[in-house]
Amino acid sequence: MELSNKTILLTGATGGIGCAVAHSLAAEGANLRLVGRNAGSLNRIAEQLSGTHQIVVADITTAQGRQDILSRSIDGGGIDLLINLAGTMAFQHFEHQSEESIEQVLNTNLVAPMLLTKQLIPLLNSRPASAVINIGSIYGSIGHPGYVAYCASKSGLMGFTEALRRELCDTNVQVFYLAPRATDTALNSTAVNTLNRALGNSVDQPQQVADALIKLIRSNRHAEFMGWPEKLFVKINALLPRLVDHALVKKMPFIKQILNTQETTKINI
Repeated sequence: MELSNKTILLTGATGGIGCAVAHSLAAEGANLRLVGRNAGSLNRIAEQLSGTHQIVVADITTAQGRQDILSRSIDGGGIDLLINLAGTMAFQHFEHQSEESIEQVLNTNLVAPMLLTKQLIPLLNSRPASAVINIGSIYGSIGHPGYVAYCASKSGLMGFTEALRRELCDTNVQVFYLAPRATDTALNSTAVNTLNRALGNSVDQPQQVADALIKLIRSNRHAEFMGWPEKLFVKINALLPRLVDHALVKKMPFIKQILNTQETTKINI
């Protein structure tokens, strides 16, 4: 798909990855509808971009927020591409994670993108060619200790993407999935950064995700998993999950140490 003059709705536009994606899409000549909860942050990003773009102040996890996005999209003449990028993450023992936190992760990462996509499919399908891109995670394919709710949400998003792609195969709407690996954003807590360094996990910059997204749109591949050896681990986990079990079990003492330190720090504060 060519991006020049396409109208693209981008959720999570004020995040680290969202900002990088917005700049890359604007550089391609796209017309952006930037969605986020903070008007000041959205305006600052829009002012930095080449071209003229719109902001939509809305919370995608609420029915009213999704309705506002739909109304603005209709009033604005429709959209060619929906990028579901808004997300949240929690690194914590699952048994200690609050119900509110679990619900927030699942609602933000899975339920809200599903409901928003459902509302926007008629608009997308009215275009000669359109697309939905869901931004998942490598952890949607590899269950990792400390990220139970997050992994569940991203795994669900991957399943949603695959099923929707097949369901819409006879329409004008294509459906894509991009799975970044660890990325340097404000979502990462001190504990997450400590864990990534200690385990030697490669951490990408937001611009690398933006570049991969542009490449995915142009390639017309259904899905892309970022990073090496992460791509390999995804395949191994699908075929021989016991191997990944053993690898992660060896790391569990250190993972628990980081989790316990994080939770003790929260209690002390």
